[in-house]
Amino acid sequence: MSRRGTAEKKTAKSDPIYRNRLVNMLVNRILKHGKKSLAYQIIYRAMKKIQQKTETNPLSVLRQAIRGVTPRIIVKVKKVKVKIRRRVSSGSTHKVPVEIGSTQGKALAIRWLLGASRKRPGRNMAFKLSSELVDAAKGSGGAIRKKEETYKMAEANRTFAHFR
Repeated sequence: MSRRGTAEKKTAKSDPIYRNRLVNMLVNRILKHGKKSLAYQIIYRAMKKIQQKTETNPLSVLRQAIRGVTPRIIVKVKKVKVKIRRRVSSGSTHKVPVEIGSTQGKALAIRWLLGASRKRPGRNMAFKLSSELVDAAKGSGGAIRKKEETYKMAEANRTFAHFR
């Protein structure tokens, strides 16, 4: 079987109520132990709470939050081998700043938003997720802090950018 063809990318399906791919990506990331209906309940309750808090469209708040958290540069750990004459000695590891695409950036943003909302103190996951999304849309919160931390690390390790 030939594997030389181009790889087919799967497009994310949209969710049944909002008909949005971002919501479905969020549901698939919040999913634990295969309980998708519970993940849908959490997301929809969070959207309802966002509607009550901000009195605006919860999809616009979600888009704004993800757009604010999406990074353009991440830091990857790369091992650099040092050649001395003909012998290769074990090298050192460097944190190398790397630019990423939009889909990988969205996936990271969703992961950071969910991680920050899980760490929040609060009653239930829907409440924590809604408050984290509202904070991220305003430009504060744990996920925004994580993005800024990543940018600071990339800026500090800018000298290793040639190791890409």
